[in-house]
Amino acid sequence: MILLSQYMDTLKPSLYEYLDYRQYLRDLYTSLNKKEERRFFSLRYFSRAAGFSSPNYLKLVMDGARNLTQKSIRKFSRALKLDSEETEFFENLVYMNQSPSTEEKNHYYARLSQSQPYLEAKGLEKDQYEYFTQWYYAVIREMILMPHFRENPQWIADQLVPKITGREAAQAIELLVRLGLLRRDPQGRLEQAERNITSGEIVRHLALCNFHRSMMQRAQESIDAIPGEERDISAITIAIHTAKMPELKKKMAEFRKEVHALLGDEKGPNAVYQINFQVFRLTKISS
Repeated sequence: MILLSQYMDTLKPSLYEYLDYRQYLRDLYTSLNKKEERRFFSLRYFSRAAGFSSPNYLKLVMDGARNLTQKSIRKFSRALKLDSEETEFFENLVYMNQSPSTEEKNHYYARLSQSQPYLEAKGLEKDQYEYFTQWYYAVIREMILMPHFRENPQWIADQLVPKITGREAAQAIELLVRLGLLRRDPQGRLEQAERNITSGEIVRHLALCNFHRSMMQRAQESIDAIPGEERDISAITIAIHTAKMPELKKKMAEFRKEVHALLGDEKGPNAVYQINFQVFRLTKISS
């Protein structure tokens, strides 16, 4: 069998295009296992090159039946002919995918996003992640609709509860424009642009987890920071059958649409509000 290293560099996909290492391995396997290249590569060959005794170890990892350890990450990196920069990226990618908590995932994504090749390949995705991770980006986008809005970073910062810095407000405006969520009208004034945020599933899930945690934290702070007549915080603790959850979620989705229809075209708004919807289980499911 001809050495895989002779073909790896030209046949393997770019690692920096991925935020799911198992998908990367699946695509790499598909690329190296095309009919015309099949004689150069096999699961058994990869296991032998990586130093694994199991001939189908790669398949177990691709299928999610096995996780990688620090030791096996190094073996994979050598077998995949990754250079030092790619090896570091692959290691952080594995740890992010396998981390059980959002906090850990954020830690490893921060490392990944420092990679220049990743930024060149997925720079927009990083901006999309940043948009949801910082609670005030969405708020500033809505502030644009207020008649007395002033495009002054310090003024913007002073309006927010809690306050941010003028520098953070300026960076937020830059990112919103870069994402196409804000634009300049013919007179050079900022206005909202209709554009949906789309990103890869992993980044979107991680970023939305950050966003919801942040907004729930704002809700907690509002109990002391915002007068009672300017907020509404209420709750129901109730025992239900889990079979009712789809119906409940449907009702909540319908109500969200009703609220948006009622308030979405508000003329002359003078404040930005956050309306949270949460329902979650507080006990184990009884059998």
